Amino acid sequence: MAKTHPLGFRIEQDIKEALTVAAKEDHRSVSSLVELIIAKWLREHGYLANAPQRSLRHTLDA
Repeated sequence: MAKTHPLGFRIEQDIKEALTVAAKEDHRSVSSLVELIIAKWLREHGYLANAPQRSLRHTLDA
């Protein structure tokens, strides 16, 4: 497993609560879900190469 790097930031309470629910429904940690969401956005906007994606059980298109 590759070594990861910590990243801390503040978010609104409603966003945190939504992330917590979504992560639980997808059987993953909030940290893992946030990483997937960020990586998806970076790929879609050309900042990250189209590497193989880890799948989500629910889509992020909403």
